[in-house]
Amino acid sequence: MSNQQAPNSAHQFKHGPKPVIGLVGGIGAGKSTAAGCFALRGGLVIDADALGHEALRQPEVLAAAAGRWGNGVCKPDGSLDRRELGRVVFGNSDERRALEGMVFPWITARCAAAIESAMTHPAVPFVVVDAAVLFEAGWHANMDRIAYVDAPRDVRLARLAARSGWTEADLAAREAAQWPADEKRARADEILVNDAGPVELQEHVDRLLGKWGVRIGPAVEGAARGAPAPE
Repeated sequence: MSNQQAPNSAHQFKHGPKPVIGLVGGIGAGKSTAAGCFALRGGLVIDADALGHEALRQPEVLAAAAGRWGNGVCKPDGSLDRRELGRVVFGNSDERRALEGMVFPWITARCAAAIESAMTHPAVPFVVVDAAVLFEAGWHANMDRIAYVDAPRDVRLARLAARSGWTEADLAAREAAQWPADEKRARADEILVNDAGPVELQEHVDRLLGKWGVRIGPAVEGAARGAPAPE
Protein backbone atom coordinates (compact mmCIF):
# COMPACT_ATOMS: atom_id res chain seq x y z
CA MET A 1 0.00 0.00 0.00
CA SER A 2 2.03 2.83 -1.32
CA ASN A 3 1.71 6.34 0.10
CA GLN A 4 2.70 7.87 -3.24
CA GLN A 5 0.28 10.47 -4.55
CA ALA A 6 -0.51 11.14 -8.18
CA PRO A 7 0.08 14.63 -9.66
CA ASN A 8 -1.83 17.41 -7.95
CA SER A 9 -5.56 17.26 -8.50
CA ALA A 10 -8.56 18.10 -6.38
CA HIS A 11 -9.82 14.60 -7.03
CA GLN A 12 -6.65 12.64 -6.28
CA PHE A 13 -6.26 10.57 -3.14
CA LYS A 14 -3.30 8.71 -1.71
CA HIS A 15 -3.53 5.85 -4.18
CA GLY A 16 -5.14 7.56 -7.17
CA PRO A 17 -8.52 8.94 -8.20
CA LYS A 18 -10.60 7.03 -5.61
CA PRO A 19 -10.63 7.13 -1.82
CA VAL A 20 -9.44 4.20 0.27
CA ILE A 21 -11.29 3.85 3.57
CA GLY A 22 -9.78 1.89 6.43
CA LEU A 23 -12.27 -0.06 8.51
CA VAL A 24 -11.38 -1.17 12.01
CA GLY A 25 -13.38 -1.81 15.16
CA GLY A 26 -13.82 -3.32 18.56
CA ILE A 27 -13.79 -7.12 18.71
CA GLY A 28 -17.37 -8.27 18.24
CA ALA A 29 -18.58 -4.79 17.25
CA GLY A 30 -19.69 -5.91 13.79
CA LYS A 31 -16.88 -4.76 11.52
CA SER A 32 -17.75 -7.40 8.91
CA THR A 33 -21.38 -6.26 8.95
CA ALA A 34 -20.23 -2.68 8.37
CA ALA A 35 -18.01 -3.87 5.51
CA GLY A 36 -21.11 -5.37 3.91
CA CYS A 37 -22.85 -2.02 4.20
CA PHE A 38 -20.02 -0.35 2.27
CA ALA A 39 -20.10 -3.14 -0.34
CA LEU A 40 -23.82 -2.52 -0.87
CA ARG A 41 -22.90 1.00 -1.97
CA GLY A 42 -20.42 -0.24 -4.54
CA GLY A 43 -17.25 -0.24 -2.47
CA LEU A 44 -14.62 -2.87 -3.19
CA VAL A 45 -13.99 -4.38 0.25
CA ILE A 46 -10.57 -5.93 0.74
CA ASP A 47 -10.86 -8.39 3.62
CA ALA A 48 -7.38 -8.18 5.15
CA ASP A 49 -8.45 -10.53 7.96
CA ALA A 50 -9.29 -13.22 5.40
CA LEU A 51 -5.99 -12.53 3.65
CA GLY A 52 -4.31 -13.16 7.00
CA HIS A 53 -5.76 -16.68 7.07
CA GLU A 54 -4.66 -17.16 3.47
CA ALA A 55 -1.15 -15.99 4.38
CA LEU A 56 -0.90 -18.79 6.92
CA ARG A 57 -1.23 -21.28 4.05
CA GLN A 58 1.70 -19.89 2.08
CA PRO A 59 4.74 -22.22 1.90
CA GLU A 60 7.18 -19.52 3.00
CA VAL A 61 5.06 -18.70 6.04
CA LEU A 62 4.63 -22.37 6.93
CA ALA A 63 8.39 -22.87 6.72
CA ALA A 64 9.12 -19.78 8.83
CA ALA A 65 6.60 -20.78 11.50
CA ALA A 66 7.91 -24.35 11.74
CA GLY A 67 11.45 -22.99 11.87
CA ARG A 68 10.65 -20.76 14.83
CA TRP A 69 8.17 -22.84 16.82
CA GLY A 70 8.80 -26.37 15.62
CA ASN A 71 6.55 -28.88 13.93
CA GLY A 72 4.24 -28.77 16.95
CA VAL A 73 2.42 -25.84 15.33
CA CYS A 74 1.73 -27.93 12.22
CA LYS A 75 -0.97 -30.52 11.60
CA PRO A 76 -0.11 -33.99 10.23
CA ASP A 77 -0.97 -32.78 6.72
CA GLY A 78 1.63 -29.99 6.99
CA SER A 79 -0.81 -27.10 7.38
CA LEU A 80 -0.58 -24.75 10.33
CA ASP A 81 -2.55 -25.64 13.43
CA ARG A 82 -4.11 -22.24 14.05
CA ARG A 83 -5.33 -23.19 17.51
CA GLU A 84 -1.87 -24.28 18.62
CA LEU A 85 -0.27 -21.28 16.95
CA GLY A 86 -2.69 -18.99 18.77
CA ARG A 87 -1.77 -20.64 22.07
CA VAL A 88 1.89 -19.85 21.36
CA VAL A 89 1.58 -16.24 20.19
CA PHE A 90 -1.35 -14.78 22.14
CA GLY A 91 -0.18 -13.51 25.48
CA ASN A 92 3.44 -13.31 24.30
CA SER A 93 4.15 -10.04 22.53
CA ASP A 94 7.54 -11.15 21.16
CA GLU A 95 6.09 -14.24 19.53
CA ARG A 96 3.09 -12.33 18.22
CA ARG A 97 5.37 -9.78 16.59
CA ALA A 98 7.38 -12.62 15.06
CA LEU A 99 4.22 -14.02 13.48
CA GLU A 100 3.19 -10.56 12.27
CA GLY A 101 6.57 -10.21 10.60
CA MET A 102 5.84 -13.38 8.66
CA VAL A 103 2.31 -12.54 7.48
CA PHE A 104 2.05 -8.75 7.29
CA PRO A 105 4.32 -8.34 4.21
CA TRP A 106 2.26 -10.88 2.25
CA ILE A 107 -1.03 -9.23 3.22
CA THR A 108 0.37 -5.78 2.39
CA ALA A 109 1.37 -6.89 -1.10
CA ARG A 110 -2.04 -8.42 -1.79
CA CYS A 111 -3.86 -5.32 -0.54
CA ALA A 112 -1.65 -3.06 -2.63
CA ALA A 113 -2.37 -5.06 -5.78
CA ALA A 114 -6.12 -4.97 -5.16
CA ILE A 115 -6.07 -1.22 -4.52
CA GLU A 116 -4.03 -0.57 -7.65
CA SER A 117 -6.48 -2.59 -9.73
CA ALA A 118 -9.47 -0.77 -8.21
CA MET A 119 -8.04 2.64 -9.08
CA THR A 120 -8.55 1.96 -12.80
CA HIS A 121 -11.69 -0.16 -12.61
CA PRO A 122 -14.74 1.81 -13.79
CA ALA A 123 -17.20 -0.16 -11.65
CA VAL A 124 -15.42 0.62 -8.36
CA PRO A 125 -16.15 4.08 -6.87
CA PHE A 126 -14.17 3.54 -3.65
CA VAL A 127 -12.18 0.93 -1.72
CA VAL A 128 -12.51 -0.30 1.85
CA VAL A 129 -9.67 -2.10 3.66
CA ASP A 130 -11.34 -4.19 6.35
CA ALA A 131 -8.53 -4.96 8.81
CA ALA A 132 -8.62 -5.69 12.52
CA VAL A 133 -4.89 -4.87 12.72
CA LEU A 134 -5.02 -1.75 10.55
CA PHE A 135 -3.12 0.28 13.15
CA GLU A 136 -0.86 -2.49 14.42
CA ALA A 137 0.35 -3.20 10.87
CA GLY A 138 0.86 0.49 10.07
CA TRP A 139 -1.62 0.41 7.18
CA HIS A 140 -3.59 3.34 8.63
CA ALA A 141 -0.99 5.76 7.24
CA ASN A 142 -2.07 4.85 3.71
CA MET A 143 -5.81 5.34 4.21
CA ASP A 144 -7.66 8.45 3.07
CA ARG A 145 -10.26 8.02 5.83
CA ILE A 146 -10.69 5.63 8.75
CA ALA A 147 -13.96 4.44 10.28
CA TYR A 148 -14.08 2.67 13.64
CA VAL A 149 -16.99 0.30 14.32
CA ASP A 150 -18.03 0.36 17.96
CA ALA A 151 -20.62 -1.18 20.27
CA PRO A 152 -21.03 -1.40 24.05
CA ARG A 153 -18.84 -4.07 25.64
CA ASP A 154 -21.77 -6.11 26.93
CA VAL A 155 -23.27 -6.18 23.43
CA ARG A 156 -19.97 -7.27 21.92
CA LEU A 157 -19.44 -9.98 24.52
CA ALA A 158 -22.97 -11.34 23.99
CA ARG A 159 -22.33 -11.56 20.24
CA LEU A 160 -19.01 -13.32 20.74
CA ALA A 161 -20.48 -15.75 23.26
CA ALA A 162 -23.30 -16.66 20.89
CA ARG A 163 -21.04 -16.92 17.85
CA SER A 164 -17.90 -18.52 19.25
CA GLY A 165 -18.54 -19.35 22.89
CA TRP A 166 -16.15 -16.68 24.10
CA THR A 167 -15.95 -15.68 27.74
CA GLU A 168 -14.99 -12.36 29.26
CA ALA A 169 -11.46 -13.74 29.71
CA ASP A 170 -11.26 -14.68 26.01
CA LEU A 171 -12.30 -11.18 24.96
CA ALA A 172 -9.87 -9.54 27.38
CA ALA A 173 -6.98 -11.69 26.11
CA ARG A 174 -7.65 -10.82 22.47
CA GLU A 175 -8.06 -7.13 23.28
CA ALA A 176 -4.73 -7.16 25.12
CA ALA A 177 -3.06 -8.30 21.89
CA GLN A 178 -4.26 -5.20 20.01
CA TRP A 179 -3.86 -1.47 20.38
CA PRO A 180 -6.13 0.02 23.07
CA ALA A 181 -9.62 0.73 21.73
CA ASP A 182 -9.51 4.31 23.02
CA GLU A 183 -6.41 5.01 20.93
CA LYS A 184 -7.98 3.55 17.80
CA ARG A 185 -11.15 5.55 18.31
CA ALA A 186 -9.12 8.72 18.76
CA ARG A 187 -7.24 8.12 15.50
CA ALA A 188 -10.35 7.31 13.47
CA ASP A 189 -12.12 9.95 11.40
CA GLU A 190 -15.56 8.62 12.30
CA ILE A 191 -17.17 6.23 14.80
CA LEU A 192 -19.85 3.88 13.48
CA VAL A 193 -21.93 2.73 16.45
CA ASN A 194 -23.46 -0.68 15.76
CA ASP A 195 -25.84 -1.29 18.65
CA ALA A 196 -29.27 -1.07 16.99
CA GLY A 197 -29.35 -3.30 13.94
CA PRO A 198 -28.29 -3.66 10.30
CA VAL A 199 -30.79 -1.12 8.96
CA GLU A 200 -29.56 1.58 11.30
CA LEU A 201 -25.93 0.68 10.57
CA GLN A 202 -26.54 0.97 6.82
CA GLU A 203 -28.11 4.38 7.36
CA HIS A 204 -25.08 5.47 9.36
CA VAL A 205 -22.73 4.25 6.63
CA ASP A 206 -24.78 6.10 4.00
CA ARG A 207 -24.61 9.31 6.01
CA LEU A 208 -20.87 8.86 6.42
CA LEU A 209 -20.28 8.39 2.69
CA GLY A 210 -22.34 11.50 2.03
CA LYS A 211 -20.43 13.46 4.64
CA TRP A 212 -17.11 12.45 3.08
CA GLY A 213 -18.37 13.17 -0.44
CA VAL A 214 -17.72 9.60 -1.58
CA ARG A 215 -19.36 8.59 -4.84
CA ILE A 216 -21.43 5.44 -4.50
CA GLY A 217 -22.44 2.82 -7.02
CA PRO A 218 -24.39 -0.43 -7.29
CA ALA A 219 -23.51 -3.34 -5.06
CA VAL A 220 -20.75 -5.45 -6.59
CA GLU A 221 -20.96 -9.25 -6.43
CA GLY A 222 -17.84 -10.67 -4.82
CA ALA A 223 -16.62 -7.31 -3.53
CA ALA A 224 -16.50 -8.42 0.08
CA ARG A 225 -13.39 -10.50 -0.56
CA GLY A 226 -11.55 -8.00 -2.67
CA ALA A 227 -12.45 -9.78 -5.89
CA PRO A 228 -12.34 -7.71 -9.10
CA ALA A 229 -15.71 -6.15 -9.81
CA PRO A 230 -17.46 -7.44 -12.90
CA GLU A 231 -17.44 -5.33 -16.06
